[in-house]
Parts: sequence; C-alpha cells; structure tokens
Amino acid sequence: MTTIEVPGALLHYRLEGTGPLLLISQSGEGDADRTTDLARHLVDEYTVLTYDRRGLSRSRTSGGATIADHANDVHLLLAHLTDEPVAMLGCSLGAVIGLHVTVKHPDQLHTLIAHEPIAPWLLPDPAPHRDELAELRAHYLANGLQATVPRIARALGIDPADGEPGRTEFPMDANRIANFDYFIRHDFIAAAGDELDPAGLANVRARIFAAAGTTTPHTVFDYQCANVLADLLGRHLETFPGGHNGNLSHPKAYAQRLRDVLSR
Repeated sequence: MTTIEVPGALLHYRLEGTGPLLLISQSGEGDADRTTDLARHLVDEYTVLTYDRRGLSRSRTSGGATIADHANDVHLLLAHLTDEPVAMLGCSLGAVIGLHVTVKHPDQLHTLIAHEPIAPWLLPDPAPHRDELAELRAHYLANGLQATVPRIARALGIDPADGEPGRTEFPMDANRIANFDYFIRHDFIAAAGDELDPAGLANVRARIFAAAGTTTPHTVFDYQCANVLADLLGRHLETFPGGHNGNLSHPKAYAQRLRDVLSR
C-alpha cells in the first residue's frame, strides 16, 4: 500500500492486478483489506484500486467528513493515478460517493455500479430514512457496538450468516471496532445530511448501473434507493449475488456478475 495526502487527511491505497483500472469503494467500516476476496477474482482482468476511506485503518483525518469530502478524496486519488476515466464499484456508502463523483467530476468515471446506495435524497420522502440513520447513531452512542450491529443489519437487510464457503473471516478486533466507531459516529451523519439533486444524475457522462442484492429485502431503504435510481436512469435494476454486503459474502459470484456488467 502507499499513501496520498488530501485536504484534511492522509489516504492509504492499494493497486493490484493488470488491465484497465477498477476502483472499489467499500461499504461501512470496510477498509481496503475487506476487498481482498473480491479483488482476487478480478486482478487477472483489471487493475483493482482499493483504499482505506478517511478515518478508517491506515488512513488518517482530524475529524468527520461530508460525502462531498469523501468524493473529493476519490477525485484526488484518481487524478493522482490516471488521466483516463475509469470504472467504479461503489457499495452502500461507496455508492453514494460514486454518485457524487459522476456529477462533480464527470471526466473521471466512465462506468459506475452503484450497489444499494444509502442515499435518502433519492427517495420521495427522505425524512424517515434520515431519521433512521440518526436513531441508529444515537443508539450506538448510548448502548455500544454489540447492541447496535444487529439493528444496522436489520435496517440494511444484511444476513451475516449467508455466504460462500472459504471466504475470509474478519474478526471484531480493535482496528475493526475503531472503524465501526468512525463509520457510525461520523459517516451516518454525513449520509443522513447528504444532498444531491437526483435530476442531475440523468445527464451525467458516466454509465450508471443501479444494483441490489438478490437476498436484500425489498422493504429496506437501501434497496428502495437502488430501485428508484434505476427508474431515474431508465434502466432495469441489476441484481448481484447475496444481500447488502454481497461483495463480501459472495466474492466469487459477485466478481463474475461484476465482470458481466462491466463488459457491456
């Protein structure tokens, strides 16, 4: 891994593989290491770029960040590495970051796969979903991580028991606990307060594919966000193996589906 300085932060990133550049912006508390299984099934065809979002693991920052800050980090990271537009897989929070990049830095992405963006602004009535994120954060601050993780899983339709055999298991060690703390304490606020004009997405240069997991309940708001995004773009909703965290739980099948979509 290597580093790049950005305003207010130091980002660690990893490049591996051969071929056109594919940026993966991870979800939740996941850092670049959480993408190891998925990247292993892609590096024969793509140069896979992963990074620790500011505030996570080896990346450093002095405080919280907005979604615009995270999108600017991606902009500067890509500008540091290439002059050509690239493909991006954005998962959950990473999908929201990717949507911002397509609008604010239109020359940097030629394709975005936005998997279940946690973007209340996509929905007709965003208020209840903004409140849901704020309530989950408040519950965490009052009751701690162990009591809050099951609530987050229910809210986003995550099934932690489901997955391919042989995938890497990540223990709830001190680093992951710290990543969860940053994610819930800061990024929940960022996602809840985020604003982007959905109408602007219909005219971006990048191809945007809205995606959702095959096992994600249709009642959760992240699935609804993906479905509304697909309608907005005039495309059908792409389905990927697993649920909200299918890139982690079903890395081999998810990688094949990702190849299929990117090859169009």
